[in-house]
This record gives sequence, structure tokens and C-alpha cells, in this order.
Amino acid sequence: MYLTKEVKSEIFKKHGGSEGNTGSTEGQIALFTHRIDHLTGHLKNNQKDYNTERSLVRLVGKRRSLLDYLKKKDIEKYRALIKVLNIRK
Repeated sequence: MYLTKEVKSEIFKKHGGSEGNTGSTEGQIALFTHRIDHLTGHLKNNQKDYNTERSLVRLVGKRRSLLDYLKKKDIEKYRALIKVLNIRK
């Protein structure tokens, strides 16, 4: 499994402030980015996996919504997170 408990806690510790702060916007965006990267790699090898492709599109939409929310609430955190995660825009 690519997303173990340790990986999740590390992501939330780095971006969310602490391991227990799993609801923070920054932590959720970082987790979605990790999952999107994994699914993108999977789809490069399995081009006809349409269920995974649909899941990827939904995840990108969720991440976009959270990024829009963060941009509206705190533009500085938004810019810092975009830079750290290497998300284009």
C-alpha cells in the first residue's frame, strides 16, 4: 500500500501543524497532492484504467476547491503551499 499510516502522519505533521490536525486545509491539500501523484504514475502504466482516471479527476476537483478556499481565506498560506507542493498556477 502506498499510503500507510506513517506516511499520512508525516504529511499532516509537515503541512498541517501536527499529526492530529488532519482537518487542516493545508494538510488535506498535501494529502490530495500525494494521492494525485500516485494515481498519475499508475495511469502512465495503465492507460485504459478508466475508473482510476475518474477518481483522479474527482481528486483534482476536490483539491482545486480547497485551494480556492485557502486563497480566499489566506493568500500568503496559499502562495507558500503552492510553492512547496510544486502545484502550477
